Amino acid sequence: MAAQITAVIIFLVMFAFIITEKIPRHIATTLCSVATLILVFGVCMHSSTALFETLNFQSFTSVDFWRAGAEATESTKGINWQTIIFIFGMMIMVEGMAISGFFSWLCLTIAKAVRYNTTKIFVMFMVLAFVLSMFIDSITVILFLAAITITQGKLLKFDPIPVIIAEIFCSNLGGSSTMCGDPPNIIIGTALHYTFTDFLFNTGVIAILSLVLMIFFFYLCFRKKLNTNNLSKEDIAKMPSPDSAITSKRSFIISCIIFLCAVVLLVTHGQTGLTVSTIGIIAAIATCATAGKKAKHILRRIDYPTLIFFIGLFIVVGGLEETGILELIAKRLKVDIDKFPMNLDRYGNTSSASIPILLDELNRNNLLEPGDKIVLSGFGGGLTWGAVLIEW
Repeated sequence: MAAQITAVIIFLVMFAFIITEKIPRHIATTLCSVATLILVFGVCMHSSTALFETLNFQSFTSVDFWRAGAEATESTKGINWQTIIFIFGMMIMVEGMAISGFFSWLCLTIAKAVRYNTTKIFVMFMVLAFVLSMFIDSITVILFLAAITITQGKLLKFDPIPVIIAEIFCSNLGGSSTMCGDPPNIIIGTALHYTFTDFLFNTGVIAILSLVLMIFFFYLCFRKKLNTNNLSKEDIAKMPSPDSAITSKRSFIISCIIFLCAVVLLVTHGQTGLTVSTIGIIAAIATCATAGKKAKHILRRIDYPTLIFFIGLFIVVGGLEETGILELIAKRLKVDIDKFPMNLDRYGNTSSASIPILLDELNRNNLLEPGDKIVLSGFGGGLTWGAVLIEW
């Protein structure tokens, strides 16, 4: 009982720190993960086994970690290192691209192609955020796009905030469309050996349709805030050339090649058997090896707080799982534990997709009968929650 109560308290404290932003979120998850390791696994459970299962270092020695097997296997508990390593590798690759001026060049090229029309820039930057987030984590995409959007706003005298808001939504949408665009998708894909194309032809179709609606929606919301004055030929001629954003032509070409190779590997990993962690490592090594003396600078620019945040989150959630909190709730309610179907150990925390995935799994396995009473309860960010009783 003490372990479960302690784990729940630590989780709630961490959640409170994150939503109130009293301290940086990576510090909050780090402190709470250390508390989980010491108080839950050490003081309450006295279990080194639970500790090592949550830290999950043994996954590095598994062949499936680097090259996917033919059959789906249950994921181990605790830290999903495939997700961490893939994000880390992509961060290194993206920093190499940023140093070469790739993102600035791309945005300036798009702006020039639409003749610096702010409405068209607004739409094209939304599409760009969507496409880039299909292959690169959305946080990294927004960090670069937001900075460039602010620069463009100053240059063309329009308010960049509406554009950035729209980019954030489209980036999240693009991330949900593929296996490698969002951490929950990576967890699901690595657990069940789903491929890039599996996600693209299922969630990707929905995401693309939603993108069209989102562009239309945000255009209606912000069209009055966009300065749509057409520039004269003289004004266009004064605009910075896209080529001026390239800091090194050699680095630019190499970073483009590495990015295209990473995209090809991600799209074809279902055929090659390479896991996302292997692809992330390949992209990182290629970037550092070709960067020369700039490699140290690239590594210093990595967003380590985000990586620490995810690791801490995995540990705290893993602590909750190891304590058997659901079993305790079932016992207190005097309900058979079989009435509490669980799949966290196979799919990880899939956020808003958790309930639909579980229902689909139960239905596919013929575990639901017409007339069954089902209680669904969800709890998410912003302390939002909901519950419903349905009859199947």
